[in-house]
Amino acid sequence: MSLIQYEIFARVAELNSFTQAAEQLGLTQSAVSHAVNNLEKTFGFRLINRNRAGIRLTAEGEQLLPSIHHLLQDDEKIHQEASAILGVTRGSLRIGVFTSISKHLLPQIIQTMEQNYPLIRISLKEGNYQQIEDQLIAGRLDCGFVTNPLSNQLLLTPIKRDRILCIVSPQSPLYHQKTVSFSQIGEEPFIMPAFGGHHEIRRILEAHHVRPRIRFELMEEDAILAMVAHHLGISILPELVLPQDIAPLRAIPLETNSFRTIQLATRLHPSPAAKAFVSVTSRLVGRS
Repeated sequence: MSLIQYEIFARVAELNSFTQAAEQLGLTQSAVSHAVNNLEKTFGFRLINRNRAGIRLTAEGEQLLPSIHHLLQDDEKIHQEASAILGVTRGSLRIGVFTSISKHLLPQIIQTMEQNYPLIRISLKEGNYQQIEDQLIAGRLDCGFVTNPLSNQLLLTPIKRDRILCIVSPQSPLYHQKTVSFSQIGEEPFIMPAFGGHHEIRRILEAHHVRPRIRFELMEEDAILAMVAHHLGISILPELVLPQDIAPLRAIPLETNSFRTIQLATRLHPSPAAKAFVSVTSRLVGRS
């Protein structure tokens, strides 16, 4: 068995396609199929079920995939450390991000990484907090932005405290207030952000014993702001997801300052490329 066979299997599993895996790896489809077949013969069981509907990992394939991801990640780390010994940081870096990070923080971070570490190839994968945490643990990501991960298998670097604000329209009785109390939130029709994974908004409301009158539950921040703009309710959102100008809406602080803490997570023993990304991110975001 060789690492290239493991890489081929991992790519097929990621893309659910022999053809796409072959295209990305610069191989023929027959070479990809041959590599997977050889792995199956070596292990003595099938890794992938093939039928007219497509391909799907077997239970055995699912069980082996995290270990294969970790093996490939360790191989990448060895090559990065060897380059670092020569004074050159190079390699690949897979980063998990969510929308507000992509919009507001990531462009400058990526630009600085490319200027300072041109030999590091960066790829991004969007997801919610839980998806990013799960993929870090499974070895599919090298680092990722999270808030309050539950796993003790990750190394966490706090990046930014992001205020939680109440969003109201000009027709709301709360519009001219300097702060909004949690009891007032419970009295108004509420547009609930439907974030996946760890949910700071629900956590904050529960901590203050608020049971909001949920009228709608939406994933996209723009849709939530549109609902509030049409006087269909109020909402609360992290400051970082808001446009610079939300007029005529207002973003009002809560009576008790509430925050989400954005953290950058890596494996417990991060690669040189991941360490470089954490260093650049901490430096840039700390200035903002």
